[in-house]
Order: sequence, then C-alpha cells, then structure tokens
Amino acid sequence: MSASKKEEIRFEEAFQKLEAIVEELERGEATLDEAMKAFEEGMKLVETCLEKLNEAEARLQRLVKGKNGEFRTEPME
Repeated sequence: MSASKKEEIRFEEAFQKLEAIVEELERGEATLDEAMKAFEEGMKLVETCLEKLNEAEARLQRLVKGKNGEFRTEPME
C-alpha cells in the first residue's frame, strides 16, 4: 500500500478490510501463499489504522478554564 493510498483510505474502510482479512484467515481455507499475502496486507492496514488514530489523537484538545476565568485549549494527555 503506497503512502498516497494510506492518505486516501478512511479509517473505517481500512478497519473493515482488516476485519474481512481476519475472518478469511480464521476460516483456514486459504493456501499458505494466500494466507501470507492476506497477513501482509492486514499488517499494512493495522499500520494505517494506527497512524490515523494517532493523527486524530493529536488533533484532540481539551478546554481548560484558567485562574482568571478565561478558557483556553491544551492538548489531551
């Protein structure tokens, strides 16, 4: 999966594809080559999902009320 494809795919789509791969592998009907190919694709999807989750987490902010009563945002911990 190229870097541009990672950017194009939505988290939900990547996660659905990952679930489908897991189900396919759990059935145990794939040949070794098919299973290895599916596993490799699944690992790339896991990486994509983790990157998307990390990006979302970095964008999250929390609203904090300062001592003077004014509100400000700061990153979530």
